[in-house]
Amino acid sequence: MIDPALHEAVPSPGCPPPHPAPRSPSLGLPPGSCDAHCHILGPAATFPYAPERTFTPIDAPKEQLAAIHAHLGLSRAVVVQSSCNGSDHRVLLDALTAGGGRLRGVALIGGSTTRAEIEELHRAGVRGFRLNFLPHLRAAPTREEIDSVLERVDGLGWVTEIHVKGQEVAQYESLIRSLPGRVVIDHLARVDLADGPRSPALHSLRTLLDTGDIWLKVSGVDRVSRQGPPYADAVALAASFVTHAPERVVWGTDYPHVNIEGAAPDDGLLVDLLADIAPDPGLLRRLVVDNPVDLFDFPPGPHDPDTERT
Repeated sequence: MIDPALHEAVPSPGCPPPHPAPRSPSLGLPPGSCDAHCHILGPAATFPYAPERTFTPIDAPKEQLAAIHAHLGLSRAVVVQSSCNGSDHRVLLDALTAGGGRLRGVALIGGSTTRAEIEELHRAGVRGFRLNFLPHLRAAPTREEIDSVLERVDGLGWVTEIHVKGQEVAQYESLIRSLPGRVVIDHLARVDLADGPRSPALHSLRTLLDTGDIWLKVSGVDRVSRQGPPYADAVALAASFVTHAPERVVWGTDYPHVNIEGAAPDDGLLVDLLADIAPDPGLLRRLVVDNPVDLFDFPPGPHDPDTERT
């Protein structure tokens, strides 16, 4: 039976409001920069949260996301469907329609999602689907469920996003390797830095990156760090992966930061940390412009290499 409290719009623990006054970044991002992982939540009065959700967020509608991106110097974004919306993609479709090509989407494909619905999502700008393996979001998908989704998205060229935590990336390494097409692992696999630099999780991540078809989001340094702001331990880890596989890494804010411990991070600080994560201008451009355009099939913009004129 669903807990009646889940129908209420009362934010759950771990869903604080975004930072009230994020600083203006000192780092100037290159034109066309992309936030490759963020969420749009609500407003619940228009886009009700799923009754089977495991948490209730604070509303963060598309206008709020657009405002924070303008403040941070980001002109593109990949909006990931939140598990609190389930496979009801109305909020994502609304944002993509309003985005005018500036946004791409990542879906959550349910057991009843039809091929016709998936094709509608593709036309709107969805270019991937997410598999959640975190127990606080849902039970881990079975191989049969994964194969069912793969069959329904076949031929669209979608990315498979993997959301795991800690040693799970080693546990699911064989499954991740077996997935067709390009795969991207979210949030540095949310590894536990207490396990040390020789942990099975970090070994699996590097091994998977070396396959050539698996990518990594070097987002979520605030989630991974054991030190708190400015998250030096997790920033060093992210930088090591950018150096290791510069052509297969992307970055995102994770705005508005749901299911976290403590207060939400300063998104301006997260942008400024890119100076340490990708200190070379060429690496930075790969991370926030070229790689997300490639991975998520953005339409060419005025500052993309294939449209620039000398």
